[in-house]
This record gives sequence, C-alpha cells and structure tokens, in this order.
Amino acid sequence: MKIFKKRVLSSLALLLLTSPAILAQEPDSAAVLTLKHAVALALQNSRDIAYARVQYSVAQSEAGVNRAEFRPNLYTGSGAAYTSGFPAAPGGQGPSIFNLSYNQSLFDPLLRGQLKAAQDRAESQKWELERTRDAVIVRAASTYLELAKVRHSLELLRSERESQQRIVDLIRERLTSGLELPIEVTRGELTLARIEQHFIQLEGADHILTAQLRDMTGYPDSQALEVEPAETMVIPEQSTAELSDLALSNSPLIKEAEDDRSARQHLLKGERQSYWPSIGIIGEYEVLTKFNNYSEFYNHFQRNNVTVGLSINIPLFSAKTFANVALARNELAASEMSLGNVRQQMRIDVQQHVQTVRELDAGKEVARLDLQLAQESLSAIQEKYSQGHATLKDLEEGRLDENEKWIAFLDAEFARQKEELTLMQASGQLARIFQ
Repeated sequence: MKIFKKRVLSSLALLLLTSPAILAQEPDSAAVLTLKHAVALALQNSRDIAYARVQYSVAQSEAGVNRAEFRPNLYTGSGAAYTSGFPAAPGGQGPSIFNLSYNQSLFDPLLRGQLKAAQDRAESQKWELERTRDAVIVRAASTYLELAKVRHSLELLRSERESQQRIVDLIRERLTSGLELPIEVTRGELTLARIEQHFIQLEGADHILTAQLRDMTGYPDSQALEVEPAETMVIPEQSTAELSDLALSNSPLIKEAEDDRSARQHLLKGERQSYWPSIGIIGEYEVLTKFNNYSEFYNHFQRNNVTVGLSINIPLFSAKTFANVALARNELAASEMSLGNVRQQMRIDVQQHVQTVRELDAGKEVARLDLQLAQESLSAIQEKYSQGHATLKDLEEGRLDENEKWIAFLDAEFARQKEELTLMQASGQLARIFQ
C-alpha cells in the first residue's frame, strides 16, 4: 500500500513538473496583435514591397550596364575560313584562327551623362520603394484601426439590440393591456430592424477586414486574430509650417521628381559635351594562317600580330547631336516644371490635411461630449429607476442612446486617426511613428 502511494505521488509530481513545459509548447491562441506588430508583419510580407525591391535592383543593374563601358572589356574567339582572292572576313578584318580583342572607354561625355542619368533613375526607384513602404504602412494601420472600431461597435450593437428587444417586448405587453397604440409597436420593431441591419453590415465588415489583415500580415488562419480596441498612435504636435517643411524635405514623391531633374541635367550635359572627341583604349591580338593567301597580297607574312593604342573619334558635324541637345533641353525644362508643380501641390495637400485633421478633431470632441452627456443622462435615469420615478422603457432608451453615442464617437475617432496617417505619410514621418 505504501509503495502504491509513493508511485501515485511520484506520478503527480512528474505531471506537475512537466505540465508547464507542455503548456509552453502550445501556441497562445489568445495572443493580441498590436498595431506596431501588425505594421511590422505587413512590411515583412508585402508583395508590393518585394516587387518594388526587384524594380530597384533592375534600375541598379541598368546603371551597371552603362558603367561597364568605362571598364575593361576583353573578348576572344576562334574560327577558320576559306578565302579565294584577297583575305577578308565579314566586318573588314582578315580571317584568323584565334583572336583576342580589348576595349575600354576613357573619355566619352555622352556615355558618362547616360551613366549618371541611370544612377539617378536608380536613386529615384529607391524613393519609389520608400513610397510603396509608406503606402503599405497606411493600408495596414488603417485596416487594423478600422477592424478594432468595427469589433467595438459590434459589442455595443449587441447590447443595443438586447435593449431594443426588451423595449419592444415591454411595448407589446402594454399594447395587450391597452396602454399603447399599435403604431408604437411598429416603431419599436422598425428601430430593432435598423439595429439588426447595422449589425449585419458590421459583421460583414469584420469578416472582410479580418481577411485583409490576415493577407497583409501573413497571420495564420488557425489562430484567432485579436486586436486591441483602444489602440492609439502617438502623433507629434507640429505646426502647419513645420509639416510643410518636413514634406518638402522628406517626401519620396518630391525626391523622385528631384532625381528625374538631375537625370535630365546629366543627359543635357552629356549631349552638349558630345561635340568633344571621345577617347578609348583598343587592343587586338590575332593568329593568322598561310592558307588564307596572305603571302600573295603582303610582302611579309607574320603569324602572330598585336595592335595596341588609343581610339580617338572627333565629331566634325552631326545634325543628330544638335537635335539631341534640343530634345534634352526641353525635357529638362519639363522636368523642372513638374518638380515645381509637385512641390506646390505638396504644400497645398499638407495644408488641406492639417485643416481636415483640425475639423475631425473638433468633431471628435463634439462626439466625446455627446457621449459624456448620454452617460450622465443614463446615470440620472438609473438613479430615478432605482427610486421608482422612471420606467424600464426609459432606462433601456437611455442605454440605447449611450450606445449610439459610443458608436458615433468611435467613427469620429477612426476618421481622425485615418487622416492623421495620411498627413504623416505626406510629411514623411510614418517610419518614425512605427519604428
């Protein structure tokens, strides 16, 4: 008997020791996804960002192609050809069984301008990547905040539906007793139907927003997606002038326009300097054969031949160069005008966003005070109800009014948060908020 007790106690002790480890291995299905974590997951899993990175790599590779003109280029080849008469191969050179050629551009203003323009385009693509990143942040944060608002509103609507159902039941009882008119029942049922319609709409929005957030973050379908209902963002207080200056200095859209102007400037400079000579290094090594009749047309035959030197091309007159200069000049003028338009539009957009945030902030304050008034009114009705000076219908109507004011407040808060995200995107401060 003692041995049996010892075994039972040992088994219980082993179970108590191992159970924490077993529980630790199970995934926390009730984990709450925070706003910053959702944004971080969206940035990590975004297909748009991955595509923008590929486009940036392509732009860098294109610049590398232009850069290769100023680096050593070595080619080799081999072949055999039958000749009858003067030994010549396609291209003007004589046939050879082996050849090795080398070329490298030392000074070519046109190619140099194209290289710098390609580098500017690659830099512009980097700002496009930043712009895509900001768009993903705004989309993920907006979806998260809207989902939190919808779920909070659904909780309020459940309570509102229950209160309205109790009101309808009470009116029906009073109708049976002859204390209410039939129109009051219809009015109550209409209110209940509207609440049910709103509830169904929010349920659909909940499903859609949850699917969108899962798609953006890569959140597994097997795990419940819980969000924080009171999640807020810390937005720094800044004046309109400060926000405009930040937008002009940080906006990826302006940076792209500036890089485009720089690329046009380099192209124009290269076209203008193409009137100057271009210089390059050339080299050639060939192994010739006697069966190509070289000895019949040349006084001396030499099997191994080497040519090394500089290739200098001096343009005398080129109508195409004149046309290219005019085209590059006009493209630069168009790019400068586009940059000015983007800057001016950015100032206007920032001012408009600031004004919209102020209006929505005022609307949020009105909704908050309206909610506070409804809560205080409900407290007064509850006090009267406990003293027998108010009916159950008055109490439920007070609860309905409080729930409606809560939903209005949540809508006002979400509208303000969404506009703040747009303002932070325009001023280039999203990365600092969600870092």
